[in-house]
Amino acid sequence: MTDLTRVLDHAHIPELPNPYYGKVRDCYDLPADAENPARRILISSDRISAFDRILAAIPWKGQVLTQVARFWFDRTADICPNHVLSYPDPNVVIGRRLTILPVEIVVRGYLAGTTGTSILTLYKKGVRDMYGHTLPDGLADNAPLPAPIITPTSKAFDGGHDEPLTAEEILAQGLLTPAQWEEVSQKSLALFARGQQMAAERGLILVDTKYEFGIDEAGTILIADEIHTPDSSRYWLASGYGQAFRDGARPPSFDKDVIRSWVAARCDPYTDDIPEIPAEIIATTAKAYIDAYEAITGETFVPDAGGATPLDRVRGNLAPYFR
Repeated sequence: MTDLTRVLDHAHIPELPNPYYGKVRDCYDLPADAENPARRILISSDRISAFDRILAAIPWKGQVLTQVARFWFDRTADICPNHVLSYPDPNVVIGRRLTILPVEIVVRGYLAGTTGTSILTLYKKGVRDMYGHTLPDGLADNAPLPAPIITPTSKAFDGGHDEPLTAEEILAQGLLTPAQWEEVSQKSLALFARGQQMAAERGLILVDTKYEFGIDEAGTILIADEIHTPDSSRYWLASGYGQAFRDGARPPSFDKDVIRSWVAARCDPYTDDIPEIPAEIIATTAKAYIDAYEAITGETFVPDAGGATPLDRVRGNLAPYFR
């Protein structure tokens, strides 16, 4: 097991301008200059978020997410351009600063999910018309859909909750133009098809995922944030899917939910104080992320232990961007 003492619990760097601290990423905006467009520094911390709050910091999680996204950005650029300009550190991407489109694109290939707005939850309540699609009767839990579908939601920018949308509502509300909706729809389905194909070659099933798009100063649509990571996507292990489906059981996956389950069993995670999470739960979750990296990419995870601490390493690699 890799060293679990090295954690990037935050990346607050006062020498960098225009900070924005999210639940997982700490970001800084660099203004345009004569040589560069406006850029954003996105630093993936090791924080893990659930129940609308931070639960813990998981060693190496930020590096895993950044490098899995890099793997996919490199292998999908022919389908859709992305925001990436450079990777100065294993936890950091420098990207074009985009105007983020106010619609999050969720693509689903299976009747799955656990939240109140998931298509499985709605389906089990008898709903057949959802997100502008009509699903047939007779589908079992976790069954493949007749074809992948897009289930868009509003993009809540100020801590609000995303709301389900249909294509008609997106256009009627002016959230996207017809041309933008057509482009992000086509690109999302093509990205998902590439993801499913490559995942299958690795013995995985890409069940569903979410994409975030933005437009640059020229109006070009680019994919931003992350792509096909364990945080933005649901993966099942193909070897166990068939038996689980026949048994009506949850298909095997990278069990990152161990922390969520542990917390939820001990308190109301939305209102109560979070109890201290044991070291073995942290270690199990770290291993799940590393296992996911290796399964998705087919590469051995190599942790970067440079610097006295992860924050020292990140600071050193971002020094050229200091004011």
